[in-house]
Amino acid sequence: MRNWRVAGINFDHMHMGDLLREVYQHPEAEIVGVCDKSPERMQSAIASFNLGTNKVFHDVDRCVEQTKPDLVILCAATADHADYVEQLAKYRVHVLVEKPFAASIADSDRMTRAVEDSGKLLAVNWPLAWYPCHVTAKRLIDDGAIGEVIEVHFYDGNRGPLYHLADKAEVSQKEVEAAKPSSWWYKHESGGGSLRDYLGYGTTLGTWFMNGEKPVEVTCVVDQPAGLEVDEHSITICRYQSGLSKFETRWGTFTDPWTQQPQPKCGFVIVGSEGTISSFDYEQHVTVQTRQLLTPTRVEADVLQDGHRSAVEYVIRCMETGNPIVGPLDPAISRIGQQIIDSAVLSAREKRTVGLLS
Repeated sequence: MRNWRVAGINFDHMHMGDLLREVYQHPEAEIVGVCDKSPERMQSAIASFNLGTNKVFHDVDRCVEQTKPDLVILCAATADHADYVEQLAKYRVHVLVEKPFAASIADSDRMTRAVEDSGKLLAVNWPLAWYPCHVTAKRLIDDGAIGEVIEVHFYDGNRGPLYHLADKAEVSQKEVEAAKPSSWWYKHESGGGSLRDYLGYGTTLGTWFMNGEKPVEVTCVVDQPAGLEVDEHSITICRYQSGLSKFETRWGTFTDPWTQQPQPKCGFVIVGSEGTISSFDYEQHVTVQTRQLLTPTRVEADVLQDGHRSAVEYVIRCMETGNPIVGPLDPAISRIGQQIIDSAVLSAREKRTVGLLS
């Protein structure tokens, strides 16, 4: 059994530590390099995964040339995704990009073309795709449990992106406030804001639940927090041929959903022609209501199968088998989510309803 060689490039997104842990725990994978311009941002990973100095880099080309990875995990600021992917594609490596997909539809298309031309895989990781409850909801939809999906209602977020590090390590309020002025999360040009952070979760998994259906129109409203150049709260309404769906993002929930579900609860309520499913983040069950059984009924979440339990495990399985990337990680599904995001940004800026951008 071969070891798959994996490099982690750019630590802008705190999920890099979580993804490297998936590599570290994978029996067939090895972390061969980490790379970031800032030595400090890599220190936790270096210590956690016992990485020698020969595996630590500050230049992307040198990292890839010397470590020769099969797979690169990219956790750059959203606005930089396309540039990095085009740079990596020349090395003919598989690429796993941490969400969000891109800063724009044009950037997402640049990324897809670059990796397609290299003959390798491009996957976009949406961590909600690995929650057993959401996987179970999709299985029930595909099994016909609620008929045709006609509405998706999504509310998600957390206290804010600076309140936690890799492995959900807590950060104090004082540290958060001190970090805001310099953090890319709070800079418009870097792709910051709750809308760009969380809307893609809802619109990408929502597209998955709706089997690839696209909305006709998009209407979005965002808050305008004093002293900040990005939003911390957005509400997007999508009009589909089947009806209306709502996607709401929030930085500033009272609690983080991984410690204590806030109110409103984070997750999805999916409405079908014959029933409904509620699927809330981190819960080990979904709740189903149908025309035949009007009393909402708890259904235990499925046990995720080997090769389908995490992003790294899934992408490595596709690399091993030659199977394509499918589901929320598929760039084609993520592109529809990106279309909705771009349309929402335009709608919020111009304060009007817009047609879905192409």
